[in-house]
Amino acid sequence: MPFKVQVGPTQIAIHQGHSVLVTEPDGQIEWPSEKGLYFFDTRVISAWAVRANGEKWELLNGGAVSYFGASVFLTNKAILTEDGVIPPRVLGLTISRSIGGGMHEDLEITSYGNKKVKFQLELAIRCDFADIFEVKSGKIVRRGRITTEWSPLRQKLRTEYRNADFSRTVTLAPEGSPKKAVYANGRLTFEVELGPGERWHTCLQYTLEDGDKKFPAPQNCAGESDKSNQAEPLAEWLQNVLKIRTSNEEFYRMYRQALEDIAALRLPIAGTDHMSFIPAAGLPWFIAPFGRDSLIVSLQNMLIYPDFCSGVLEVLGSSQAQEDDPYRDAEPGKIPHERRYGELAHFKLVPHTPYYGTADATPLYLITLHAAWRAIGDIELLKLHLKTAEGCLEWIDKYGDRDGDGFQEYQTRSPVGYENMGWKDAGDAVVYPDGSLVKGPKALCELQAYVFNAWLGMAEVFDALDLPDRAEALRAKAAALFKRFNEAFWDEELGFYVFALDGDKKKVLTVASNAGHCLTCGIVPRDRAKRVVDRLMAPDMWSGAGIRTLSALNPAYNPYNYQTGSVWPHDNAIIAMGFKRYGFDAEVARIAHDISKAAGRFLANQLPELYTVLTPDEGTFPVQYIGANVPQAWAAGSAFMLMQALLGFVPDAPRNKLYIDPVLPGWLPDLTVMDMRIGQHKLDIRFWREGERTEFEVLKGDAGMVERRPMGNNMARLESEYERV
Repeated sequence: MPFKVQVGPTQIAIHQGHSVLVTEPDGQIEWPSEKGLYFFDTRVISAWAVRANGEKWELLNGGAVSYFGASVFLTNKAILTEDGVIPPRVLGLTISRSIGGGMHEDLEITSYGNKKVKFQLELAIRCDFADIFEVKSGKIVRRGRITTEWSPLRQKLRTEYRNADFSRTVTLAPEGSPKKAVYANGRLTFEVELGPGERWHTCLQYTLEDGDKKFPAPQNCAGESDKSNQAEPLAEWLQNVLKIRTSNEEFYRMYRQALEDIAALRLPIAGTDHMSFIPAAGLPWFIAPFGRDSLIVSLQNMLIYPDFCSGVLEVLGSSQAQEDDPYRDAEPGKIPHERRYGELAHFKLVPHTPYYGTADATPLYLITLHAAWRAIGDIELLKLHLKTAEGCLEWIDKYGDRDGDGFQEYQTRSPVGYENMGWKDAGDAVVYPDGSLVKGPKALCELQAYVFNAWLGMAEVFDALDLPDRAEALRAKAAALFKRFNEAFWDEELGFYVFALDGDKKKVLTVASNAGHCLTCGIVPRDRAKRVVDRLMAPDMWSGAGIRTLSALNPAYNPYNYQTGSVWPHDNAIIAMGFKRYGFDAEVARIAHDISKAAGRFLANQLPELYTVLTPDEGTFPVQYIGANVPQAWAAGSAFMLMQALLGFVPDAPRNKLYIDPVLPGWLPDLTVMDMRIGQHKLDIRFWREGERTEFEVLKGDAGMVERRPMGNNMARLESEYERV
């Protein structure tokens, strides 16, 4: 059994929607720490401890049993009572928790002794109602007032935080205990009396409140988890998504875990059914709507669950900026970056209301809208979001191009804004070849590619809406950008696309993974594609388990840093799609194989947000990045995009077509996809290798829909159009 890599500190994290619980492995929440029960970006419980006559319990084992449930098994140390000493390991305590809006907690004690025992079980709880931003910074400011009320008759402990019109409340109600609980000295106390072999059980229901909105606890105990409100949506999700079958267990396990990770990160949309949602970015700190992240995850899931995009387009479209607000980096037509719901956001002490510090979410919105129409085939989807799309197009021209030179640049206008607004958004992520920080405004290479892709996609959309003049104008703009980009961003001596143009419009001659996104968007001429691919797969960029974010030859390279040498699965999956677009199937297979192999080294085959690989040697394994989110949405979605790259799926639902270009490598000799939705159709397709060729058979659905077509043919057609323009 190979060594399994754990990501992050030893802890238990579970969640559902906007409720997140992070505890120690023994189920406790120690103070001070970053752990706690979070609810809409507020830590409603900051300390939780259980004692028997003041004595701690001893951990046996514990962990998450699902993304919304956890169980912890403990036993007693010696407990001094008035009837004598209860010897160690006579009692077993099981703590079971389930999140679903509020939280259901089961405490169950079993006596394995040969005589009667009697003691007090004490539950100490503290609520600090700290904002998540302040918890992370370690600087917590109390602005409002906390009040606690205990009702012995109703057996309810209610703690409320209020600051003007902002309030959060947690109500704890013990149920099922043989004797009523007593509250004193900040503790709930239960009298426990057990004979040999007897069990004591109580349920603790945590109801959470956001203002006047109540979020009750799940009613079912842990032993009835299969009947819970959370289990049913998970089962329905797994029933409706695209499933696979393959003889390669490693690839299958990565894919299957990715399905559960995406299910775990769904945020429900108010007023819709439980299958409409927007993805959160990652656990535990990014359970919130994001722009760039949610759009990329929608693209990754387009063939897995096409309706995923509906919620994302709706929520982000409804938050499209309508006014100029420098504090939030907002401009009319811009798609938001991140929305938060805590006290700081409520009183606008942080700009995340939402914050618009992203340069790529706006073109990505257009790319996602086009891709959704190609996968779903519903013209009404285009009409529904056309106004938002028009606003995006206007923003790209008016605000995205800050100086009118035809390229997209970014620079924050907010005193608390982000230095970098591409997907590499760390403050030190964009560097010169000498490792120093690039001065802005910055025109990243992939921003130009995203706009190029968005314009071409929207040209198709306008054709579908019978607006040919708009379509032709966008195609002309895309052709002009193709020419302009390849003159300004290509460096012949480097043999590669530069990272960016800096504030003086000078080339940033840094080798980074961003250029791979340009392949995916099709803005790279075919005669340059091989040079880009070869450079990305060179030893300083290829880690042995994925392409690095930054060349190991750059002085700023640090494999332990966030975006200057680490490996990001989603970055690699996007690049793999670009390799496929230009016909580099062997390189696609290598990325897919090594990302899959890396996933196999992590606990539960769960891809984290990012990781580090120090050497490409056979005996090495990926090393965790401290602080990486897991599960993380676009890391999970990488499994789906890698599968799409291997099989060359290109949906065209408006014409009832699925184009394929499958090339299975030797390590993945067979792959069957089941319940693939293209428009109103469902398909099961089996792929297998015969010699060096990949064959396919449609097992279910209309076989006439599926057509083999090399993806490289599209590039030849597009380049002829650019030359014509």
